[in-house]
Amino acid sequence: MKKLAVLSGSGISAESGIKTFRDMGGLWEEYDVMQVASPMAWENNRALVLRFYNERRKALLEVEPNAAHLELAGLENEFDVQIITQNVDDLHERAGSSKILHLHGELNKVRCTVNEDDIYELEGWELNEGDLSRSGYQLRPHIVWFGEPVPAMEQAIPMVQQADILLVIGTSLNVYPAAGLISYARQETPVYVIDPGEPEGIRNMNVTFINKKATEGIYDFIKMTKE
Repeated sequence: MKKLAVLSGSGISAESGIKTFRDMGGLWEEYDVMQVASPMAWENNRALVLRFYNERRKALLEVEPNAAHLELAGLENEFDVQIITQNVDDLHERAGSSKILHLHGELNKVRCTVNEDDIYELEGWELNEGDLSRSGYQLRPHIVWFGEPVPAMEQAIPMVQQADILLVIGTSLNVYPAAGLISYARQETPVYVIDPGEPEGIRNMNVTFINKKATEGIYDFIKMTKE
């Protein structure tokens, strides 16, 4: 069974109704996103950061996986599919995909502020000041904030290197280091990019652009892989 690596981004979740930072205009309730999604924000206004992520979790309860999520899950019948997602939502999981690597963390998980390997599934959608880890430290969102390293890249790179096909869907390849993953594809590996625009900086001669939204372009991709 061929290995299909999928790099997904905010565009696929946006079609389910999840607002991206771009949709917000870089602002949330007139706060710059750096004031709610960075280590400095956590130090300066913990209550604000917690409220921001509580509202993101609450909003997540109101949306469902879309056709692109569902079709990617269905491709497991034909490929060994590994999804590498920049998204922190659980829509790939809810659609039925079984192998998912979250590069930037997971919205429904929290972790200890001192021991980053001490991770918990959050019950409900609220995390508050005073909610502590087993070791007695404040819990924080299990999110890679702006300015923090992306440790999951170490797992993602070999997934791309070993792929027989690479699909990029719902991302304009502007966020690094995630955007750099495409450069690890082997020269002979066909790369398909589903995006209304054509992301710049792609040098791979095997790139096929599908200039459509995720929920439309996924069907073109499926057709192409069957030809």
